[in-house]
Amino acid sequence: MKASPEDQRRLLDLQAVDTALAQLAHKRRSLPELAEIDAVSRELSAMEDERVRAQVAVDDLDRDISRFEKDIEQVRLRKERDQKRLDAGGAVREIEGLQHELATLNRRQSELEDSELELMEQKETAEATLAEVRGRLAAAAERRSAAEKRRDETLGDIAKEEEFKSSSRGPLAADLPGDLVALYDKIRLESGLGAALFRSGRCGGCRIELYGADLARVKAAAPDDVVRCEECRRIMVRTAESGL
Repeated sequence: MKASPEDQRRLLDLQAVDTALAQLAHKRRSLPELAEIDAVSRELSAMEDERVRAQVAVDDLDRDISRFEKDIEQVRLRKERDQKRLDAGGAVREIEGLQHELATLNRRQSELEDSELELMEQKETAEATLAEVRGRLAAAAERRSAAEKRRDETLGDIAKEEEFKSSSRGPLAADLPGDLVALYDKIRLESGLGAALFRSGRCGGCRIELYGADLARVKAAAPDDVVRCEECRRIMVRTAESGL
C-alpha cells in the first residue's frame, strides 16, 4: 500500500486520539467507585437480612408480650368478679372456695407479670440490636450514595472528554485516504494499536528493535510505502525521529 509520508505521519495523530478514547473507555470500566458501590451493595444486602431477622425478633416478642397482657387482663377480670362475690358474702364453703381461687389467681398473675417483665427486657435488648443494625444500614446507604455521586460526576467528565475526542477524530480520519484508514482500523481493532512511530530502529508498537535484513527492508522502502512490522503487523510510521 502507498500513502504519502504526511498522511502516514497524521496516522499518529489519529492513533493518539484513539489511544485517548481507549484510555477513557478503560477508565470508565475501572472506576474505583464501581468496586466500592458493588462492595457496599453486598454489605447492604447482608445487613438487610440482619435487619429482617432483628425485626422478626422484636415482632415475635411484641406478639408474646401482647399474649401475656391478654392473659393478665383475664386474670384481673376474674379476680374482680371473685372479689365482688366474696364481698357480697355467702356460704362458708363458697367463701373458702373464692378465697382459694383468689390466692391461685394472685399467684398466676404474679407468674404472668414476671414472665412479661422478662420478655420486655428481652424486647429492649432486641430493639437495641435492631436500632444498631438500622444505624449501620443508614451509614452504608450514605456511603453508597456518596460513591454513586462521585461515579456519576466522573462519568460525566469522561463523557465530555470522549465527546471532544470523538469530534476531533472524524475530521482527522476524513482527511486521510480511505484504504489507509481501513487498514489502520483493522489492525487497531485486532491489537488496540494500529500505527506507531518507528524510532531509532525500534517498532513503537511491539518495542522490538530491528536488525539486519529487517532493518534494511525498512531503510530501503520508498517514503510513500506503508511499512508494517514483521512481528506485530502494525503500521510503522517513519519520520525524522526514525533515525533512518
